[in-house]
Amino acid sequence: MDEEAHITLGLLNAIHENSAMTQRSMAKDLGIALGLANAYLKRCVRKGLVKVQQVPANRYAYYLTPQGFAEKSQLTARYLSMSFDFFRHARTQCGEVYTQCAQQGWRRIALAGVGDLGEIATLCARDAEVDLVGFLDAAADTSHFAGLPVAVHPDELGAVDAIVVTDLGAPQETFERMTRLFAAERVLAPRLLHVSRQAPR
Repeated sequence: MDEEAHITLGLLNAIHENSAMTQRSMAKDLGIALGLANAYLKRCVRKGLVKVQQVPANRYAYYLTPQGFAEKSQLTARYLSMSFDFFRHARTQCGEVYTQCAQQGWRRIALAGVGDLGEIATLCARDAEVDLVGFLDAAADTSHFAGLPVAVHPDELGAVDAIVVTDLGAPQETFERMTRLFAAERVLAPRLLHVSRQAPR
């Protein structure tokens, strides 16, 4: 889902849940600048998705129009469809990587990157002939994720046979960083990350 559709859906959901919400709180909830929230809100009003009504104390209340409810439903369905497709592809490709590891005799696997893909990778490991020893993520603000320890260096996780990249934010950078810490042929990644094993020229 593109950023515009994602922000629009977030805005419509926020208004549906609380018509008395301020633009400042909308921006905070969506993680965007106040000016951007204002611009998207004006666009939704122009499109007839949202109705604005002045209430006492110079405040405004925002309501979804019937067209707004329809748009919210369509965007939600699109979001769920894309999320399901992502989950399905991620699960299949993580399974393929684990099969490759098992065929090489690599049992103790570390995941590089805390997040959605990492969580899916932990679920897939239950059906594979591998043991997950933990996550590698220097930027993580937690010591555990999905029931596994989070470390900075592979040595902190004990014996590691291979590393699987699960960082959605900067997969190529994470792959290259892992190959500086670990044998490059033992650093793998699901195909959906489009990681290149060739060094840039």
